[in-house]
Amino acid sequence: MDQDTQNSNSMRDQSTGDLVKALSEQTSLLVRKEVDLAKAELTEKGKKAGVGAGMFGAGGILALFGLAVLTAALVAGLSEAMDTWLAALIVGVIYLAGAGIAALMGREKIREATPLAPEQAIETTKEDVQWAKTQITSETR
Repeated sequence: MDQDTQNSNSMRDQSTGDLVKALSEQTSLLVRKEVDLAKAELTEKGKKAGVGAGMFGAGGILALFGLAVLTAALVAGLSEAMDTWLAALIVGVIYLAGAGIAALMGREKIREATPLAPEQAIETTKEDVQWAKTQITSETR
């Protein structure tokens, strides 16, 4: 006899109360496992959100440097010859371009990590509910 046949035969030998008790215990265990799975999914998404926030921070720092350089370019442009402020202007534009790229990348990472719902836990819960329905239906026959 295979395992399923043995389980089916042993279930037929049990009383309804024992079967309901076993179902209750298995359901409780199943719910705990699903909660653990949901926690793991949310932890993973939280890590992605942290990376995205770090990239936003990097974009902010680069923007600050860009503003400092642009300020230096303005001062140099007013007090020096054209070559000095033009060089500072180019560096400032490069910093600001880097800040823009980092901010866009950070925004995308945060969008990826936004926890709408723990998809895997929801899907397996649906499967478990369907399995329980089929078990109850087959036992009542």
